Amino acid sequence: MSTTLLLARHGQTLWHAENRYAGVSDVGLTDEGRDQAARLGEWAGRQAAAGAPIEAVWTSTVPRAIVTAEPACRALGLEPRREHGLRECDFGVMEGRTLAEFEATDPTGAAAFRADPVVNPFPDAEDPRSAATRGADALRRIAAAHEGGRVLVVAHNTLLRLVLCELLGIPLSDYRRVFPGLRNAAVSEIRTGGRHVALLSLNVPCEA
Repeated sequence: MSTTLLLARHGQTLWHAENRYAGVSDVGLTDEGRDQAARLGEWAGRQAAAGAPIEAVWTSTVPRAIVTAEPACRALGLEPRREHGLRECDFGVMEGRTLAEFEATDPTGAAAFRADPVVNPFPDAEDPRSAATRGADALRRIAAAHEGGRVLVVAHNTLLRLVLCELLGIPLSDYRRVFPGLRNAAVSEIRTGGRHVALLSLNVPCEA
């Protein structure tokens, strides 16, 4: 029996508004980010009203994801569940910096990252291959715990793109090309049964 996972990136943060990398850092949501979280909550409520119930909400352990999920949990009457394997990648020296700032100080490193972000990650960053494995394993555990159900998962941009590549058999090095970015609080839907995963929708906004 297949499980449907509704994957959402957290709302906009202060750093993301400036295109800065926020991995393990605790960065708060902007006003727009809180509005995005509210719209995600309204969307979740409409899903339930339309006869497509969501039986659980899981988030990463990073506060911006937890806060983003709160309106959806209220709309659904659910307590959020947290999974450390869904945390964002650690970007090492890039935490709080833009790619342009990195390029100004290390043009060779920036060019190598653009050419292959998995083989050439940022200095002191988490290995993207390890991040993809832990994130995919986390989603498999969640799917197994809610077999046949529909689950909202609130996590992070780079982690989710890596995981989508891992689950769909796309080379990890292509994650920035195939998935240029996930919109804040937009929903991507996958269906998983055992080791088989299908992408049903990508980056769908939660507007009324």
